[in-house]
Amino acid sequence: MEFSSFLTSLGTSFVIFIVLMLLFAWLSRKPGNTVVYYPNRILKGLEPWEGGSRTRNPFAWIREAFSSTEQDVINISGVDTAVYFVFLSTVLGILVLSGIVLLPVLLPTAATDDGLTKNGNTTTSKGTFNDLDKLSMANIEEKSPKLWAFLIAVYWVSVVTYVLTWKAYKHVSALRANALMSPEVRPEQFAVLVRDLPNVTPGQTRKDQVDSYFRSIYPDTFYRSLVVTNNKKVDKIWGELEGYKKKLARAEATCEGSKTRPTTKTGFLGLCGKQVDSIEYYNEMIKELTQKLEAEQKVTLREKQLGSALVFFTNRVTAALAAQSLHAQMVDRWTVTEAPEPRELIWSNLTIKFFERIVRQYIVYIVVFLTIVFYIIPIGFISAITTLENLRKLLPFLKPIIDRVEIKTVLEAYLPQLALIVFLALLPMFLLFLSKMEGIPSGSHVVRAASGKYFYFSVLNVFIGVTIGGTLFRTMKSIEENPNSLVPLLAKSLPVNATFFLTFVALKFFVGYGLELSRIVPLIIYHLKRKYLCKTEAEIREAWFPGDISYATRVPTDMLVITIVLCYSVIAPVIIPFGMLYFALGWLVLRNQALKVYVPAYESYGRMWPHMHNRIMGALLLYQVTIKKFYNAFCHTALEVASQELKQTPNMEQIFRSYIPPSLISEKQEDGQFEDALSRVSRTGSSV
Repeated sequence: MEFSSFLTSLGTSFVIFIVLMLLFAWLSRKPGNTVVYYPNRILKGLEPWEGGSRTRNPFAWIREAFSSTEQDVINISGVDTAVYFVFLSTVLGILVLSGIVLLPVLLPTAATDDGLTKNGNTTTSKGTFNDLDKLSMANIEEKSPKLWAFLIAVYWVSVVTYVLTWKAYKHVSALRANALMSPEVRPEQFAVLVRDLPNVTPGQTRKDQVDSYFRSIYPDTFYRSLVVTNNKKVDKIWGELEGYKKKLARAEATCEGSKTRPTTKTGFLGLCGKQVDSIEYYNEMIKELTQKLEAEQKVTLREKQLGSALVFFTNRVTAALAAQSLHAQMVDRWTVTEAPEPRELIWSNLTIKFFERIVRQYIVYIVVFLTIVFYIIPIGFISAITTLENLRKLLPFLKPIIDRVEIKTVLEAYLPQLALIVFLALLPMFLLFLSKMEGIPSGSHVVRAASGKYFYFSVLNVFIGVTIGGTLFRTMKSIEENPNSLVPLLAKSLPVNATFFLTFVALKFFVGYGLELSRIVPLIIYHLKRKYLCKTEAEIREAWFPGDISYATRVPTDMLVITIVLCYSVIAPVIIPFGMLYFALGWLVLRNQALKVYVPAYESYGRMWPHMHNRIMGALLLYQVTIKKFYNAFCHTALEVASQELKQTPNMEQIFRSYIPPSLISEKQEDGQFEDALSRVSRTGSSV
């Protein structure tokens, strides 16, 4: 890419961002759009606009983002979101401090040398080079004393990274401890997850086995247990019942709006069968399924108990002790861990046995490895063919089109990066599926596992794959003539890809964050659904509900950017300002989204941070051995944290019932209903 084309692409990206920001300022003030731009505040019963005025400054969101405190973020979006902003701030600080030294030192050092002139055959094609190469290490002559400046710069970046990540680690650890010491009652702090239960003895039920085991170890604080059951059939009935309730609400809304009774067919998908009155038919089906559900609930609780359970204690210290203690001599029996939040439990994974989980994990690792290996082929191919020079060779009939100045400028600036971004968008759902197949018990853990896989995939396939793919295409003939020249050719060609990654990062922060802020796609989808599909308030709410901040894809993308910027910070220091802009804009835009848009799907109290920390170290190509000494503080709850006093005496029955699956909750709840899979209150424990 020529320097003029690069500046054009940068200017175009900036204009797009400004347009999208102005579009956001205009659209977000429309009353009909508030549920798209302020759903988090609306769900919490707050006014969409701070102060309740729509006549405020259209850029007031910037002031509100900067003036918000860390506690504001925790109150609105939770500790996990606050930890994510610690990550953004830390990386931004690393790049700012690195840039303060590297930019005024390395750029003049590189610009005053003439290595490219003397070694023209090692740069871009046919001995030419663009102006950006003059500002990189590629312009330093081999064995020049000036290379010492670049070597010292590597140490500076490393020291800055270590110091700031260490400070961030202590800060996040304090955030987690403060959240867990809160006097508020949280159900997960009174419960543990018990897996790998041994076979029951003859004449003993699973409930009796769990109760007697934990009552003997914790006689004063054991409350009761909830044995996990096979809910496949009851979930199916419950799903059908909920579906008919939604259909009934929709039919009643249609009747109220049109003053005519809606009808439906009783056959497959309502497309065939007898024509009946919809409201009467749905009421009959709801009554029938309710009776069927109650009967199946009793059968499930009595006859479908499985080999795992949730155990509840009357205080937090005992639960924390139990989660960190070894309960059995054999590693594959009575595995006790902290209980996840009720809303993020993956019930189908709770009963997977110890050794089966290990086998599944290795199978998933093999699949991920093969995916990374074979995915690098199409990514390398995309990198190779999506340059104008290669397109002319491969598709000569396009030459009259791509040689036009205006089209050439746009394609040269964006084509490879856009192709890569679109190709990567296909991956996250597959990685989330693989992570769930490992047997992980909670949604937040699945997100962390998928995030790790996506990070390694991105680094190996995007950062390394693009570099190797583009280089191999340019130098294939030379490699065929002299195979031993592969490594030197790759090393010498690395700086040439700096321009590609400069544009990639610029595209991500200008266009990516512009689309994030403007929420054009969610806005269009919401209005289409509302006009053509939604009949009830519940359906309208589902249409605008924003979901969470999507850490599974967002964090790995940020990690890829910091990897690119750190690795090129010394080779081509001009990339540092782009990295700074990416994380600065990210902090600003996502601060607004976290406070007003996204609704957290879970709260893990910052358990993502050790993974972030470790991968920042990985971006420096160093392994942080001491990370394992601090991980326990994020894996378990410290006893000094759990021992803090509560604001009120916990309602243990409410805590217990928060973990009952929705499909097992009966409208006519009776205490005797749960005497099978759900044990009664411990007679030796304290009652509240």
